This record gives sequence, structure tokens and C-alpha cells, in this order.
Amino acid sequence: MRIRPARRSDLPLLQDIERAAGEPFRALGMSRIADDDPPPLELLDGYREAGRAWVTAGPDDRPLGYLIADPVDGAAHVEQVSVHPSAARRGLGGALIDHAAGWAAAGGLAALTLTTFSHVPWNAPYYARLGFRVLPESGLTDGLRTIRAEEAEHGLDRWPRVCMRRDVPQLTETARPQ
Repeated sequence: MRIRPARRSDLPLLQDIERAAGEPFRALGMSRIADDDPPPLELLDGYREAGRAWVTAGPDDRPLGYLIADPVDGAAHVEQVSVHPSAARRGLGGALIDHAAGWAAAGGLAALTLTTFSHVPWNAPYYARLGFRVLPESGLTDGLRTIRAEEAEHGLDRWPRVCMRRDVPQLTETARPQ
């Protein structure tokens, strides 16, 4: 397994990964999540062009998972991280999160943030195992409040959701990539 920047040719495969990663939600009575459309190619390409889209690739260099991120209020916000179910439970999601943490540190960002379902085993409990903590409402930044409002508008608040944060160790000036 290796992590690399997403390529334009990967983008339809990322949509396939997203569709497949949504299917397990069906078993939890969350069919609306399973049926949600993946991010459009244009949106994924914007992340790719901005250098904020990474894939974990198998031996054949085919993506098995991906992560896209946005800078939000001094943190790297994980907009989406998904792993194809056929490659689940191999540490790919955690490796992508760690990669994003390295990117955040190199860019001087203080943390990783994300929003997720609180009661889905492969969501909030999983992220807690990766070092994230749930943010209380009083701990949300303006940017996170905006993201949560957009999610609520999209109907995601039908199930309990939380914002989470993982602090990122900062690189010293001598260790920061040039």
C-alpha cells in the first residue's frame, strides 16, 4: 500500500469507492446515506488540482481509498475519507488520516477536524481510536458551524452527528518541507 496524490484518471474510481463505502450504511437503516451520490467529478478535480486529494493504492496502483481535505479555521478539515469495503480493516483509512496530519503539520495547521455520525461503529468510535475527540458545541469554530449547517440542510442530522478534532504536532522550521 502506498499513498499518493490523486490523479485525474483516478476520479471516477473515487466515485466508485464512495458508492461501495456507502453500502454498509444500509444495514444500519441508513439507506439515504447509502443512496447518496458521490462527490461530482468537478468537485473531486478541484481537490486534486489544489493538492488536497490523496489515494491509497494497491500493488496495481489502483485506488482502494481516498481522502479530500479543506483548510478550515486553521485546521485541515477531512471533508471525506472512504475505503472500498473489499480493502477495509487493513489500516488504509488510518494511513490516509495520518498522511493528512502530515500535510496539515507541513502547512502549519494546528489540527485535523471532521464531522461524522456519532453512533456508526466505523465513524466516531473509529476516529476516537485514531486520536480524535468530540468537540462540544462551544468548541466549534465558525467554519465548523457552517459545515454542520450545510450537513443539516442536506438531511444528515436525521442521525446524530458530531464534530471531532485531532491536534497535529507542529514541525519546527528546520523540519518543514521547502
